[in-house]
Amino acid sequence: MILSPKTLERILDCACAGGVDFAEVFCEETQRNTINVRNSGVDGSSCGRESGVGIRVFSGLNAYYAYSNDGREETLLRLTKELCAACKGGAVQPAPLRKLVDYGRGKENLSFSSRSYKEKIRLVERAIHAGMDFDSEISQMNVRYLDSDRHILIANSEGFLGADRQLKTRMLITAYAQHGGNVRSGYIGPGAMRGLDFYDEIDLEACAKHAAQAAKTAVHAEKCPSGMMTVVVDNGFGGLMFHEACGHSLEASSVARGNSEFSGKLGQQVASPLVTLIDDGSLPDEWGSVPMDDEGNPGQRNVLIENGILKGYLIDRLEGRRMGMAATGSARRQSYKFAPEARMTNTFIAPGNSSREEIIANTERGLFVGNINGGSVNPATGDFNFNVTETWLIENGKLTRPVYGATLIGSGGQVLKQVDMVGSNLKLGQGYCYNNSGALYINAGQPTLRVKNILVGGLR
Repeated sequence: MILSPKTLERILDCACAGGVDFAEVFCEETQRNTINVRNSGVDGSSCGRESGVGIRVFSGLNAYYAYSNDGREETLLRLTKELCAACKGGAVQPAPLRKLVDYGRGKENLSFSSRSYKEKIRLVERAIHAGMDFDSEISQMNVRYLDSDRHILIANSEGFLGADRQLKTRMLITAYAQHGGNVRSGYIGPGAMRGLDFYDEIDLEACAKHAAQAAKTAVHAEKCPSGMMTVVVDNGFGGLMFHEACGHSLEASSVARGNSEFSGKLGQQVASPLVTLIDDGSLPDEWGSVPMDDEGNPGQRNVLIENGILKGYLIDRLEGRRMGMAATGSARRQSYKFAPEARMTNTFIAPGNSSREEIIANTERGLFVGNINGGSVNPATGDFNFNVTETWLIENGKLTRPVYGATLIGSGGQVLKQVDMVGSNLKLGQGYCYNNSGALYINAGQPTLRVKNILVGGLR
């Protein structure tokens, strides 16, 4: 629900009169659609609308947050007074709201509601048919189509008034191959901050064939050996390793309280000189982009590590107070039901000078990782464990045998220092990130790169 400027001002006046030193109102209206299709037909679909208001107040380094899907002014004023009752301090005068800054202007013609259900089904069927036609061993194709149309409006006691409209669409394509008694899967999930025109610019059939090829290769793979190995991680969503292994440790929620392995290390060498890690929420049309973050700041390019030197953190308004540092346009939340925190957007390793072919050819023995599915990390220590797919053994500088069941085990600080070759073929992959402020759209990416020494877990 989007409140009027007058209602916003009355809420902010009420908050500041109640003894807080900062107040913020976050309004949201979001519509989401999903369609699940198997090669046998539609397996289910859903649509939903979510709207509400979140109110946040600061008193020094303390923050208080409440939300409601009841947009009546009297309800929101009562909620504001309850928040202020928890604060101690004197009244302050809020600044008048300035002219609206609208980051979402001009996106009206891209609305998903203007496109038919059948049109979306036809897109999905293209992927289904391409995957099933790829090879006789492809036994099933599953595709999940999704889109969302998110309107947000933010006002705060410093006079800011801003709006954005964030359209997202994605197609999650999974192929299953069967050989003998074995069934293995392959996956790809292209998405963007775009309308349906996104599918006019990508090759859906090629995406489906990629998933099918990965499944066919996996169903003929052998068990992965274990031990310390040299690992080559391919470009694209392999960058999830650095998103998890060190990205979370660079978010202010961990850094500000000293719960990160990178706390207090600005200006220090924390990685190989070949590593430059960037988080850029300003990239146009990307899945993880934030033209305006969920505190009203424009998305921006943040260089976190440059040539191995720690240069910065991802910072939201509250933790910026604690750290004495400015916010970095990184505050994000799943919906109005969550208070914002500094979170990653489009996070990637910058390209280097080697080619993919050179990296593989210069690796006598090791493991090639085509994709990282997910894993877990402890931000305080950087310890991680990742599940990987599309994996091959490297022998005498060549990809030889496909393997399955591999995991990568280590710590972010160690892996950053072990990178000894970085390719020039940067690519971003789409995914989700789960943390205290909810599930968020993120890109993780990198060029092909080599980690000289990392523990690989395999199957017995």
